[in-house]
Amino acid sequence: MEDAVDAATDALPEMEADLDFGGLALYTLRDTLAGDPKGVLKEVADLGYKYVEAAGYKDGKFYGMTPTEFKNYLAEVGLTPISSHHGDITIESTDKVVADLKEAGFQYLVIPVPPMGAFSFDPATRILSMNQPMETVMANINAIADKVAAGGLKCLYHNHDFEFKPDADGQVAIDYFIENSDPEKLNFQMDLYWVTKAGADPVAYFDKAPGRFIAWHVKDMDDQGRFAPVGEGNIDFKRILAAKEKSGMEFYLVEQDMCFNHTALEAIAISHKGLKEIGFE
Repeated sequence: MEDAVDAATDALPEMEADLDFGGLALYTLRDTLAGDPKGVLKEVADLGYKYVEAAGYKDGKFYGMTPTEFKNYLAEVGLTPISSHHGDITIESTDKVVADLKEAGFQYLVIPVPPMGAFSFDPATRILSMNQPMETVMANINAIADKVAAGGLKCLYHNHDFEFKPDADGQVAIDYFIENSDPEKLNFQMDLYWVTKAGADPVAYFDKAPGRFIAWHVKDMDDQGRFAPVGEGNIDFKRILAAKEKSGMEFYLVEQDMCFNHTALEAIAISHKGLKEIGFE
């Protein structure tokens, strides 16, 4: 596997690495990480990323490493753990997850989808949805966020497109979540692609709920509406970035759910260069 990583890296476009900015959502590299987590994390650092968001927690380990091993290896290669996605989080499992996150050095627990069985994905249509009443979903998210706060970490909810679309009663889930959560315990990780995909405006939401969008997922959208590396699509990131103070953004992460014209390693290299050109620091 190490040879495969080296070969993929050799094929990357040449660019000068800036080792002092930018985060990466490791979900982008989930397939490659499964084979050689340490080798891939080293490549991420070499490409110029500064901090990472995990999406590989299982049985108390991060990518097969204990929390302490993971923290120490990230430090060895020059990466900082900042946030971690936990799609299978429950109210009952939260205390254990928080303890492991703290041991690994993370600051944020991110709920990436409606938790506890409320998220649906249709592989035939690739439609994402929420299958429980938003009141139930909100109650569970708030209960998890309460435990996260009590454990000394911060909790974020990450959106897709369906939270920004009106339901049959005309209610928009993200509006309900914002209005019915305590900003001292729960804030939001805005995925800029999915908000745009839903036909909503990120900047309008910064105006609506200033200070609540602590983190951003940054990925572009091509002319077919597909995921694309930052700078290779049509999302106006400069306009969004100009409103970062109002959003409350404290950190951002490149993420690309699927890669079409590049390998995942190539895509994150292109995105890192795109971030710099747009003005991200």
